[in-house]
Amino acid sequence: MISLESIVNRQIRKWELEKKKAVEQGEEAPKPKPVITVSRQRGSRGSYFAEKLAERLDYQLFHREIIDFICRDSGSRRKLIESLDEHVRPQLQLWLEGILKGRIVDTSDYMQWLVKSIFSIASHGGAVIVGRGANFILKLNGGFHIRIVAPRSCRISNLIEYAKMTVKEAEKEIENSDRERKDYIHKNFDCDIDDATAYDLILNTAYFDIESALDIAEASLYKKMENLEKSKCGD
Repeated sequence: MISLESIVNRQIRKWELEKKKAVEQGEEAPKPKPVITVSRQRGSRGSYFAEKLAERLDYQLFHREIIDFICRDSGSRRKLIESLDEHVRPQLQLWLEGILKGRIVDTSDYMQWLVKSIFSIASHGGAVIVGRGANFILKLNGGFHIRIVAPRSCRISNLIEYAKMTVKEAEKEIENSDRERKDYIHKNFDCDIDDATAYDLILNTAYFDIESALDIAEASLYKKMENLEKSKCGD
């Protein structure tokens, strides 16, 4: 099994090689691809959706375990910051100070490293970030933000089928997960995880299979990026 450290190091090397290749060819560094965040209800198949979306777009998947590892591991944190372009690094502290004075309620060391890590990943682009309130950190103009939901009955059925839980186990898992995730967002960002205006796209997987959901997400991503580019041209 590939370690979390290996996953992080491999992605950082990939970013560095892309920049090195551009310099050697006398080109400007390629414009970063969008960053995508995926918030999901337990049992909605949101994690599977995020994995498949990353595969389809050839993006790196940063799930909760990877993000937490970066925030805990000093070596990975250092490498991630050092991988930023020189003109981006000075922006990091200013951006951090601005966002901590804004909606971020918790200013602990972990939260500061979480914000720095999300900013760094978003600056490189080409990533799907799952959970950790990344959409509330980056805000609507800082990426493409998706929430995956499903009716409770579907979520229970999914946990029974894919996680091999009993009905009672699935019901308890959903109840606990919904409460914990809602509390996490409220405590750290003073926001409501179910606020529809915090997302670009909300998909109900009771009515879309994963492949159809991916089609919708990909088309919506490109349309938002196109509209953002047009709005910049009009400035």
